[in-house]
Formats: sequence, structure tokens, C-alpha cells
Amino acid sequence: MNLPIDIPSGGPGIIADLFAGGGGASEGIRMALGRDPDLAINHDPEAVAMHKQNHPGCRHLIEDVWSVDPSWATQGKPVDLLWASPDCTHHSKAKGSAPNRDDKRRSLACVITDKWVPATWPETIIMENVEEFKSWGPVDHCGRVIESAKGDTFRWFVKRLRGYGYRVEYRELRACDYGAPTIRKRLFLIAKCNKGRIVWPEPTHGPGRQEPYRTAADCIDWSLPCPSIFERKKPLADATLRRVAKGIMRYVVNNPQPFIVNTRNGERAGQEPRVRDIGDPYWTVTAAGSQGALVSAFLAKHFTGVVGSDLRQPIGTVTTVDHHSLVTAFMLKYYGADQDPRLESPLHTITTKDRFGLVTVQVEGEPYYIADIGLRMLQPRELFRAQGFPDSYVIDHAGGKPLTKKAQVRMCGNSVCPPMAAALVRANCNSAAIRRAEGF
Repeated sequence: MNLPIDIPSGGPGIIADLFAGGGGASEGIRMALGRDPDLAINHDPEAVAMHKQNHPGCRHLIEDVWSVDPSWATQGKPVDLLWASPDCTHHSKAKGSAPNRDDKRRSLACVITDKWVPATWPETIIMENVEEFKSWGPVDHCGRVIESAKGDTFRWFVKRLRGYGYRVEYRELRACDYGAPTIRKRLFLIAKCNKGRIVWPEPTHGPGRQEPYRTAADCIDWSLPCPSIFERKKPLADATLRRVAKGIMRYVVNNPQPFIVNTRNGERAGQEPRVRDIGDPYWTVTAAGSQGALVSAFLAKHFTGVVGSDLRQPIGTVTTVDHHSLVTAFMLKYYGADQDPRLESPLHTITTKDRFGLVTVQVEGEPYYIADIGLRMLQPRELFRAQGFPDSYVIDHAGGKPLTKKAQVRMCGNSVCPPMAAALVRANCNSAAIRRAEGF
């Protein structure tokens, strides 16, 4: 099928965000174009409430995308950009079980070809999904994609867009390469009609590029307490303890340059603790003042077969039920095993608690011993930072009602990384998309 000769063009048209969720793609659109989308559609009332809280100038529809009439929703205005992020859980390897056989859920992307293209002919379409979306195909009676037909439905989807007259390209991109502190990798598909070529923005962050990677450490709120694993009312599960122990050995004890968070040293009575910058060398520990200490940290990842990651790297992919936790090792200066046992030294005081055997760590040639280990799950704000959201983005309440931590984490895991969306929109949307269509 070819494009009709009377297709609306030249803008200013509207920007629509299908499957809008909590607003990651919309935030990226605002970063790129300086304004919110005109229309956002999602079936989840909590997600729409968060979206409305942060994008009040947008028209919101709490609807199943299949039930929405595109011509009515757009009020007959031309569509400059249609962003679509269909539900990916039935394609993703992170689902943890066989894909769902519900054809309606697995075929959500078809709302683009079945309804939105014939009704509105968007000038630019950008779709985001998990990388496994390329394997979209018919499933067997167990809900697993038939190996011999893997990718058949995806290729049919692309062919259908091209049959409408669109140029179509797709690539896998990592958010950390475009300024988000997460390694999250997603498949992006861009379709264009009329004038203009498809542009894939050059990566901006990483080794040899204009900016270094943003790291997990950029996301952490170091002011939050990290409770001791030895003082919990309910002991940690054995698997968690083994993961923490392996991480301590890998990222602290056997690491020639463990990640150092801060140190307190020599404060006078009533003086605020002095906290060093993460990028600076640690201070010299002196005999005067309070006990010198270092705090080393890493991220534990509560996935089978995974230990953790260094905080100097981008964070792993944030999921709807996140499995990242911060582990801290509190280290005190070790003065040697040959010290007079009659002295009431910090070493002697710590070991009489009978928590664990003495573990020493060499930091720039100086010996320290691990006095305590803390662990806490990352908080929603830290996870949203990892996705690339600004701290000004409201996540804990919407419409005058609080949002639970569970809801916040779920919407974060479902979100598009705003810097990634911004890079794609900035490269592929012309200046006409900056202006709102009058009367919408």
C-alpha cells in the first residue's frame, strides 16, 4: 500500500506517546524539543497519574491502546511523531518463564500498523522494545517461540510498515552510550515517510568519546544509612550472604584499588564529620582525633549466577522488581597482630564481638580490616537516576496521592531511558515538531 497523496505534512502537528507509562519517553521528548508531547495513552491509572504529575500540558487517556480511535484521539491533527513502547514482558528473557501465549499482549506493536498508520500517517515513528523483540514469532503450545519460525512475525511487521511507504531501520543501542548511567540495551525501530532521512545519533559517552560513562556511584544517595548485616532482626538468606561474601572478596579484599566512598578523620568535639570526594585520594589516617576509617562499596545483583558490579561502572538494567543492592564495607586502620594484647585497641574491641574472623584489606599499601558490612536495597530515586531521569521528576506522589515504593520501582523498570529517547528524537524530528499544533 502506498501513502495517500493528501497525507498531512509540514506541521506543526502533534506528538503522541503510546504506552506512555510513567513518562520516560515523554521526558526524553521534552529534553530534545523543549516541550511535552500532546497526547499520552496508557491503561495503567498509576502510570498515567505519574505522567500527568510531570507532564501536565499533555492530554492523557487511561485506555487500552486497542480501544482508542486514533482519529478521535488526535482530533484530526497531523502527527509529527508517534513514540511507541509496547509491553515487552512477553518477549524479554528477563521474564523468567515461557512467553505468554496471549496473542493480544504479544501483538501490541500491531496497533501501529493496524490502527495508527492508516488513520494518522505519522511522519516519524520511533518504537522501543527489548532486543528479543527481533525474535517475535509464532509460539508452540508451551508458549515458546517456534525455533524454525523465530523472527517471522517481526519481519512481517517491518514489511508491513514498508508496504505503507515507510523507510524502516532498526538497531540495538545501549543507554550508557548516550548519557544514562545504566548498561540497559534496547531495540529501537525508526520509520519515516515524506522527506527526511533516518538518523542514528553518534554515541556521546564512553572511552574515547566526548564524555566518560556516568556510573552507578552517580546514582547513590550516600546520606542514607546502610544497616549492618549482623544486626538484622531477620538474618539474610544463605544465598544472599554467599553473594555478599563473594562480592566483598572480589570488589574489596582482592581488588588492588577498591572503590572508596568516604572517610572520617580527626574531627574535634562538635565538628561535622568530613566527607571526601569520591574522586579524591583518601586522607592520611593520624593517631590524633577519632579512629580513621574508610568505606568501600559495590553493588550486589540478586540474580542467579551473578555476584555484583563495581560502582565505577554504569549500573545494570533496572527491572520492574529491582534486584540491585548497595553493599558497604566499613574498614578501620589495622595496627598489626603483634600489638600489646593488654591495650584496649579498636581491633581488640571489634573482634570480641565474635562476628567474623579478621579480614584485612590493603589500600595504597596501608592495611585496614573490615569492621562491619552493610547492605540495603537501592531506593526508587536512585533507580530513576540510573534510568537517566532528573531529580526534579516527581515519583513519590501523583494527583494528591502517594505512590508506593513498589509502584515507583515498577514504573521505573518499565520506563524508557530519557537520554536515549532524547538523542533519537533530537536526531530525527525537525523544527516543526517543536511548535504545538494550534487548538489541540
